This record gives sequence, C-alpha cells and structure tokens, in this order.
Amino acid sequence: MVSADRLLAFAAMSVLVIVIPGPSVLFVIGRALAHGRRTAVATALGNVFGSYLLVVAVAVGIGSLVERSVAIYLAVKLAGAAYLVYLGVQAFRHRKELKAAAIQARPPGPARGDLRTVLDGALVGVTNPKGVVFFAAVLPQFVDHSAGHVPLQMLLLGLVPITIGLVTDTLWGLTASAARSWFARSDRRLSLIGGAGGCTMIGLGVTVAVTGRAE
Repeated sequence: MVSADRLLAFAAMSVLVIVIPGPSVLFVIGRALAHGRRTAVATALGNVFGSYLLVVAVAVGIGSLVERSVAIYLAVKLAGAAYLVYLGVQAFRHRKELKAAAIQARPPGPARGDLRTVLDGALVGVTNPKGVVFFAAVLPQFVDHSAGHVPLQMLLLGLVPITIGLVTDTLWGLTASAARSWFARSDRRLSLIGGAGGCTMIGLGVTVAVTGRAE
C-alpha cells in the first residue's frame, strides 16, 4: 500500500528530525540521570507510545486541527511543559535520597512502578510540540492519496519514526545511566547527578513553554 520510495524518503526525513535532540530525548536523559537505566528504558517506551498516539490523532484528523489552531497547540505545549517541570522538581527534591549502597534497590522519591513510568513518558511524548508539528505537517506529505486507505497509510508510515525513536531514545538513556553508575561510587556525586537530572527536566519544561510556534 505504501510504496518503497515513499517509505525510504519518510525514513530519511524521520532520521534528520530525530537525530536533533528534542523534549523526548532530553526527558529520557533527565530520567536516566535521576533514576537509572530501568526508568530510562521504561520512559523511552512511554515516549514512543505517546508519539504513536499523535500518529493516530493525525490519521483521524485531529493532528491537523492541533497544528492549525494556535489555542489548541498552545494548550498541548503548556500541558507538556508543566508536567516536565513537575517531574523535574520531584527529582530535584529527592536527590539526596540517592545512596550508592541502595542505587540498585529503589529509585529516589516515592515508589514508582514501571507502568507509571511508562505513562509519564507517554504524556511527554503525546504533548511534545516537536512531535505534534512533525506528524501533523510532515507525515501527510508522504501519503499516496490515489492509493486510498489514507488513515491506514499514515498508521503504517508512523511506525517508521516510532521505531527509529525507540532505538535512539533507548541508546541515549543507556548512555546517560552508564554515566550515572560512575557517579554512584559516591553519595555526594550521585546526589549531584540526580539534581542535574531534575534541573535538566525543569529547564526543558521552561524551554518548551517559551519556544515554538508564536503565530
């Protein structure tokens, strides 16, 4: 249904967009630094799940509405930014609870299951302004309208950046968590890296809130 040339062209475009770190990548890095490898991987999974929800939204016509409406776009962007700041504040508040002897036993702060972590990542993924614009403005350009089944074509094409994003986000998270393990040799250094992860998310949330489409 989707021609090979369109698929390859969209894959190339996706790589160009994804290799530039955006909110999802920085969020995964922040979570890896603050909580470790398991949380980073779960966050990456949540991110791609949330991103695919954007693909579904575009396929059924919601994405174009978000991309065209300043009010809806702003609401989505600010919701994602506010949640990033909240998670960053939580990570920073609990940074001193990180102990080298207990790093493998539990994450800092309140207990957080894998499902909750995935949902956190999904919320960031679905409210990612970069994702909203990419899927609403770029994805439809690679659909062959003459072939019919346009929504299905979009759903299939959307799997391309999702797969690429899962691989790259996971690699970013694993790399950041490896650096965190080095810091874990010292309680003080681990506290510093946990705080850095929190500050990264706070800064990211503020950046998302004040940048992007202004018209």
